Amino acid sequence: MIIERPSADRGHVRAGWLDSHHTFSFGHYYDKAWMGFGPLRVINEDRVEPGAGFPPHRHANMEILSYVLEGALSHQDSTGGGGVIRPGEVQWMSAGHGVEHSEFNASQDAPVHFLQIWLQPDRVNAAPAYAQQAFEPVERHGAWATLASPEGRDGGLPIRQDARLLGTLLAAGEAVEYPLDGGRRYWLHVVTGEIEANGRVLAAGDALGFADESGTLALTGRGTGRADVLLFDLTR
Repeated sequence: MIIERPSADRGHVRAGWLDSHHTFSFGHYYDKAWMGFGPLRVINEDRVEPGAGFPPHRHANMEILSYVLEGALSHQDSTGGGGVIRPGEVQWMSAGHGVEHSEFNASQDAPVHFLQIWLQPDRVNAAPAYAQQAFEPVERHGAWATLASPEGRDGGLPIRQDARLLGTLLAAGEAVEYPLDGGRRYWLHVVTGEIEANGRVLAAGDALGFADESGTLALTGRGTGRADVLLFDLTR
């Protein structure tokens, strides 16, 4: 089964300093048909005005990844973790038994545009943890790079779930493939640009879910510039 999630069908919340699109139900946006996909619970595309952000708030038992597209995102949490995340960097925070954190636009002049991603962990009430990692764009040009993986295998950030987050950058005509195992689930999300995925044309914000699908996922870049694409390889 292949599930289509067009960008235009996502939830949209605008609250002054925040403009957010929700792939799955979150906050004031609720749709019982879109509560998540396997352990993947949240993909929010957020744009935050200069100097604004999310004040300290608490989470527990969730793996949270932040992926910055433009600008700079400042993070602080009660474990002592913190820093500024910029394009090409990914941040991981495992909320564990509970952590308080804040996220603000690090600039007083320019907006920040980023994805916030939540995955349910494979254990509860573990100790909170934090890490941040830079990924060179050249490593993703026309190839998959592991951005997050169980315990950090293959060089990714060490998430606590049987899941892998992979990323690629595709110029027009560049192609990558990924084998699909019918015993797992996959979620493909186009961050920017345009691609063709197994015959379907997808643009920024569009997504496809794959369940009970075997074979090969084939992607090809289209249009001008490079498409930025994320793939979640998920346990059922």
